[in-house]
Amino acid sequence: MSHFSLHKGKSPEIQAFPHLIEFFRKKIQQVLPNSMPVKENQGLRIVFVLEGKFEWIIDNQSITVYPNDAVLVFPKQKFGGAKEMWDVGVVISISISPRFFSEEGELILGEWSSISEAEQRLIGKLLSLNKKPVLQNFKPLGEILQKLENEVFSNELGFKTRINHLLDEFLITTARQLSKQENQRRDFPQTFQKLDQILRGNLAHPWTVEEMAVIMGLGITAFTEKVKSYSGFSPLNYLINLRISEAIRLLKTTNISLTDIALDTGFYSSQHFSTTFKKLTGYTPGHYRKNE
Repeated sequence: MSHFSLHKGKSPEIQAFPHLIEFFRKKIQQVLPNSMPVKENQGLRIVFVLEGKFEWIIDNQSITVYPNDAVLVFPKQKFGGAKEMWDVGVVISISISPRFFSEEGELILGEWSSISEAEQRLIGKLLSLNKKPVLQNFKPLGEILQKLENEVFSNELGFKTRINHLLDEFLITTARQLSKQENQRRDFPQTFQKLDQILRGNLAHPWTVEEMAVIMGLGITAFTEKVKSYSGFSPLNYLINLRISEAIRLLKTTNISLTDIALDTGFYSSQHFSTTFKKLTGYTPGHYRKNE
């Protein structure tokens, strides 16, 4: 996996694209203080997670993202690390400078885009109405970003046209995903909230998918599809994230032993807890508690 960092006015690879502010793939192997301060964002930015778990701040809103998740950051929004530093993992990010973008959703991309003015206005409106900056389990976006990377560095015949077309595809695909997620949040039955409360109230129980589906009144297949569509996770992975979230809370606010935390949150051993915790956070439980 290659790593690169291209910046407007500095990198010849994107000199032909004045609407591209920044395009990079970053691998963070160690946590460095002040490596990601919260500051005003320039342009319309997407950050896509390839590996690791990241905790970020967007306009005072705390968000947590996982592999194949992306975040959408608007011009002038405050964006940075929850602790003003990069977490361990790999991300790819691109920033586009539209000719004009307002908080009310007026969007003008520029002559490079082949999207009609009417559709640009619709995309801008959808972006401005979005209240959830996380695009969950959004693999198609990662594929588009990979194609963009290939075109930027290949310099083959027609690469300029191809890159601008991919940027259009990138924006259209993002807008469609936002619309899809909003519809799913409206349509998903309130019984999911009931399930979430039940799981959180008894994380030590060895939940099965069948048990969770029964609570929802659905068959296993339909239940699995709905949970994955809504949350971006399979039911068991959703449960694991609830368990890790509760474990983080206990590590931060109590002196309970790591073994007791593991059992209280539903892990069958302290080793299983430690392995899963490190996989999702980049830290062992002990290291996490020590650094809090």
